[in-house]
Amino acid sequence: MITTPVDDFVRAYADSGIVRAHMPGHKGRGEGPERWDITEMTGADSLYEADGIILESEENAARLFGSGLTCYSAEGSSLSIRAMLLLALRRAQRPGERPWLLAGRNAHRTLLSAAALLDFDIRWISNAECGMRSAESDHVIGSNNSEFRIPNSEFGCGLLSSSMNVSALDEALSRAETLPFAVYLTSPDYLGGVVDIRAAAEICHAHGVILLVDNAHGAYLRFLPESRHPLDLGADMCADSAHKTLPALTGAGYLHVSKRLADITRADVKAAMSVFASTSPSYLILASLDRCNRLLEREFPGQLATFARRMDLMKEHLEEAGVVLTGDEPIKLTIRATRAADGHMIQRLLQERGIECEMADPDFVTLMLAPCQLDQMDTIERPLLDTAGYWAGQPVRIPPALPSPGERVMTIREAMLSPQETLPLSQCEGRVLASDTTGCPPAVPIAVCGERLTEETIELCRYYGLKTLRVAKLR
Repeated sequence: MITTPVDDFVRAYADSGIVRAHMPGHKGRGEGPERWDITEMTGADSLYEADGIILESEENAARLFGSGLTCYSAEGSSLSIRAMLLLALRRAQRPGERPWLLAGRNAHRTLLSAAALLDFDIRWISNAECGMRSAESDHVIGSNNSEFRIPNSEFGCGLLSSSMNVSALDEALSRAETLPFAVYLTSPDYLGGVVDIRAAAEICHAHGVILLVDNAHGAYLRFLPESRHPLDLGADMCADSAHKTLPALTGAGYLHVSKRLADITRADVKAAMSVFASTSPSYLILASLDRCNRLLEREFPGQLATFARRMDLMKEHLEEAGVVLTGDEPIKLTIRATRAADGHMIQRLLQERGIECEMADPDFVTLMLAPCQLDQMDTIERPLLDTAGYWAGQPVRIPPALPSPGERVMTIREAMLSPQETLPLSQCEGRVLASDTTGCPPAVPIAVCGERLTEETIELCRYYGLKTLRVAKLR
């Protein structure tokens, strides 16, 4: 039986009538959630030194996810990702060697900030071109001057998804002069693309390298009738955003460590998280994670299974109407825009009919749905089918090719920490990028911090609606 010790404590404290001679300043008074908003105090435990109700709740979550240990984040997956990278970096530290990470390029911007803070290099597993291509065309994996050519079975990935043939991992790791401290993959991505995590994990482990997964969009995968969660497929550490796909408040997240990494302790994880975290985590978020445990144990798996079947039916109806879909996620709907209507036009058509999308760019529209919306599925499906006549059945839009990487002038750390200025795109050619070029993460960066900006890169920035860039100041 899953308990809810944090939520129970917060509610009991709110009802106690005690005089709050402690933070926060609202003292539990107000017209919103103030009465349940508390801080660390006697009995409330402390997130980064947990030995009471928070520890009990995290152990409940670990049982639900089948992890070796699970720790809460009140700052989403961003905190979990930075801590996960620090743990991996410490574990594989090799004196005298410059640490580097082999990563899928469709990474959340948090990966770049972590590289700047922890001062490691990234070599990318990436699509060299993201336009239309056949199964015979090639992918490129590499960084700087190091590239590996691999077959491509996807096309039109845009900047929000980066298809990857995991067989490239074996070649990349075999050819590396020194091994990375970890391999880092993002799956699922924003468009619902899913990497073969099981195959990737087998390859990583054969080379003695651990696999880290940004699973921010896939916390729910554990609770499908057959789990598709990265931990169950062989990942060694995993960052989940509870708030994206589970019934939890914004900012609720997990850092999971596999049972295979028995050398990483809870104290290690807490210490790593505390390096980057606020010392005032929200108890509203912690109580939300705590309540979520009970839902995950009881009704959520059944609701998810029913909802996934209804999603399959809706996808069938849309495809019969000529709508082209992409992605492999059971509860995410990603529509490919057509030459008759770009993604922003489709978004506006849906907004006029009462549907607010998660994301739209020129080439794709993404709807993130959840089991609690089962009663709204007809309301969602009908406007999609009604508007399909404006744009379905036409050739799909083909995203432009991703430019070749520009000259590497600085490390990511040097670029992100350098003096910077914001310039209009017309003045950016030849300058060194100092901040990310993704408008909707996780996404494939048009360019990476520290690279010199090319005319081709700037044109692609215009295509995706960017008007300015942050560049390193000239000395």
